[in-house]
Amino acid sequence: MSIYLTLFILLIVTSFAKAQNTNITIDKNLNLSCAFEKVILKNPDHNFETFTKDQIKRDDINKLVIESKSPNVLNIKNLSNFIDKIELDVKISNKDVVLIQALDDNKNYSESAVLTFKTGELIHEITKNINQKEKEKEKEILFYNCKNKNQNT
Repeated sequence: MSIYLTLFILLIVTSFAKAQNTNITIDKNLNLSCAFEKVILKNPDHNFETFTKDQIKRDDINKLVIESKSPNVLNIKNLSNFIDKIELDVKISNKDVVLIQALDDNKNYSESAVLTFKTGELIHEITKNINQKEKEKEKEILFYNCKNKNQNT
């Protein structure tokens, strides 16, 4: 649980910080299978309420692909339709963790993800209506457990 809290805090802090892009140090492409564990929802009906996989239906990610293309570009496939369409500037990437953040052109929708290789934990945050009043903003924070084809990430 403390890992989730630490990563969640890291995700929140980095969403406000203007981190400088760093070079990718992943020297291989990854094909991961990620099992959904829980989601935290903030919307008109829920105020940061947690739901487990037994309480709410969310799909697993059967084939999450992470490809390093150049020293500062990372392709991620099958995380979401939004992420699939863009090349991401990497905020943090090393042998232990990848942190990405993407905004739409209007800066009203964002997706962030933190993948910790050692534990296989993936946190995917989706924020909608960023430019609206606080009450109208919507957020989903999804937690997954990812494994490589034959082992943990």
